[in-house]
Amino acid sequence: MIYIALLRGINVSGQKKIKMADLRTYLGDAGLQDVQTYIQSGNIVFKSENADKAELAQKISDEIKEAYGFDVPVLVLTADYLQSVIEQNTYFKAGKDISKLYVTFLAEKPSEEKIATLEAVDYSPEEFILHETHLDFYFPNGYGRSKLNNNFFERKLKVSATTRNWKTINKLLDMATDQ
Repeated sequence: MIYIALLRGINVSGQKKIKMADLRTYLGDAGLQDVQTYIQSGNIVFKSENADKAELAQKISDEIKEAYGFDVPVLVLTADYLQSVIEQNTYFKAGKDISKLYVTFLAEKPSEEKIATLEAVDYSPEEFILHETHLDFYFPNGYGRSKLNNNFFERKLKVSATTRNWKTINKLLDMATDQ
């Protein structure tokens, strides 16, 4: 089966540096097949016979810990899930500027209480839609200026998360479907 792994918080501001070529080698040696990476922010497409996404995420995290000495949260998605995230994106369907579209992937579904607290506030001009395990975003002034960043949602929802822009998630799906 083909999977997409998203690493959280690597190669940002000189922290937790990981060379993607080295990571491909480590993960290949660990038994993952056809390992590909996309840009330096920790996007991996690979094949595995293991159908347990949590086990795969742990395996990748363990390999990074062993090779680099630090912990990195890892989310593993299927190509089908990523395809559904793209297809259901309300902002894309509405013709919003794709350079302002982002998706935050959540490690698990947040509690109803946390969701209610989050949705009780108006964050205009930023817009978001919370789905079960991801959030769709439209940032009219750009992501870099927004307070609605990855850390904000991890604190508010009490779940691990990682964010990617529209170009990246589409490229990852292309890579997964080309395998």
